[in-house]
Amino acid sequence: MAVRDPAMTDVARLAGVSHQTVSRVLNGHPNVREQTRLRVQAAIAELGYRPNRAARALVTGRSQVIGVVAQNTTLYGPASLLAALEQTAAEAGFAVSVGSVRDLDHRSISASVERHLAHRVAGIVVIAPVESAGEALERLPKDVPLVTVDGDPRRPMPLVTVDQTAGARAATQHLLDAGHRTVWHVSGPSDWFDSAGRIEGWRAALLAAGAEIPPLVPADWSAAAGYRCGQMLARMPDVTAVFTANDHLALGVLRALHEHGRRVPDDISVVGFDDVPEAAYFIPPLTTVRPDFGAVARASLAMLLAQIGSASGGALRETIAPSLVPRQSVGPPPRR
Repeated sequence: MAVRDPAMTDVARLAGVSHQTVSRVLNGHPNVREQTRLRVQAAIAELGYRPNRAARALVTGRSQVIGVVAQNTTLYGPASLLAALEQTAAEAGFAVSVGSVRDLDHRSISASVERHLAHRVAGIVVIAPVESAGEALERLPKDVPLVTVDGDPRRPMPLVTVDQTAGARAATQHLLDAGHRTVWHVSGPSDWFDSAGRIEGWRAALLAAGAEIPPLVPADWSAAAGYRCGQMLARMPDVTAVFTANDHLALGVLRALHEHGRRVPDDISVVGFDDVPEAAYFIPPLTTVRPDFGAVARASLAMLLAQIGSASGGALRETIAPSLVPRQSVGPPPRR
């Protein structure tokens, strides 16, 4: 005689709750006490229960799939966010369907969102770090559960973002605290919100300290761009501190400084942003700012599930603070 697979009612009986409570736990509903959630999860693990996702989709009209729209890029920040979203969704019982687009413009985003909706996804997360994405998102249907990540902070849309301004301010202040009179900034692309926030934080720290604000050194996100900017900065003897908008820019700057005989941190101090896995192995190990991509992913999923489970939709904005990671690339300015 065949053994019957465990059902939701079996989980409810073992956990001592109703089957509706089991359903709420499976759907990641926020209105479940943590003790109850843990008890249900323990019962699921003990019984080896697997929810029938196809049946649930027929009942609810939605699948257990989160749609994600993201630019097709290998840049560390967006790629790390996507990986964190996939892991967080899996822990909550959701799969992730990724719609990669070449450009974050209205046509590409709309087409990707429509494909997700055709598959009855539970909700959509858009990683939208550039200005063109903000304009496109405003034209989407208003009844779609949707959260933007690292999007336009000026637009009234559900948004979870790293506090770029606070991170840049901490990086700049760290250099000022080391004794440097001012800090030069190698920025990211002008159409990225991350870049704009980091410029804002750099300037705010210098203004608060009454320090001179040097000209901005514009770049993209690449080590090659950092190298070109570093070639210029290395020839300027008054430059003693540099904050770069990401760690790859810092890597290029470090190479250029080395070629010109400018020692880090003896002659020039350098701070990056992102804390890429290689940053601790740069020469010297790079002081940088670490965004908490896991916290961004958890907040994004919680905000999305709140929209799915409530007409009011919950919070519209959450900002995740990054942390400074001091290493060996910062020291006091050289004595003249």
